[in-house]
Amino acid sequence: MKPSVSNFQAKLDTPFALVGIRTEGDALAEIVYLPRNAGSLAPANALAERACVQIDKYAADPGYRFKLPLKQVGTAFQRRVWDQIAAIPCGETRTYGDIARLLKSAPRAVGQACGTNYFPLVIPCHRVVAAGGLGGFAHASGGYLLEVKRRLLHHEIRAD
Repeated sequence: MKPSVSNFQAKLDTPFALVGIRTEGDALAEIVYLPRNAGSLAPANALAERACVQIDKYAADPGYRFKLPLKQVGTAFQRRVWDQIAAIPCGETRTYGDIARLLKSAPRAVGQACGTNYFPLVIPCHRVVAAGGLGGFAHASGGYLLEVKRRLLHHEIRAD
C-alpha cells in the first residue's frame, strides 16, 4: 500500500510529475508519482534535499546517473528485476518479455515487480514497455501515471 500524500519529506514539482520523496534514517525509502494537486513540499532533511537536487539534474539531463542510498526492500526476485531495469540505457526500452527471458520468468511476474518498484527514476521502470505498446505503470493501466510514463520516455528519447 502506498503512503498517503502527507508522509513525505519532500514533494518536488517536475516537468513530468509531482514527485513524492520519503526517507527513513540515512536511506531513501520511496519515490512516488503524485497527482499535481497534492502540492509541493520543501525538503525536510538533507537526504530529501539531495534527492530533489538529483531529480532536478535528471530533469535537465536524462542521462544523469543517480547516487542515492536506497533502503533495502523487495523480494529477491523483485531485486533481480530491478537490477535488469537499472541496466537499461537512457533512451532505450525493453519489454516485460525481454526481461522475463533473461530471468527465466514470466512477463506478468516482471510487470508486477516493475509496478512495485519503490524507486522510479533511480530504477527507471518507465523504460519497460509491453510487446504491443506502452504497458502499465506503477500498477496503473490508465490515468495520470501512464501520462507520467509517456512524459519520461519522451524526455529521454528527445534528448538523444
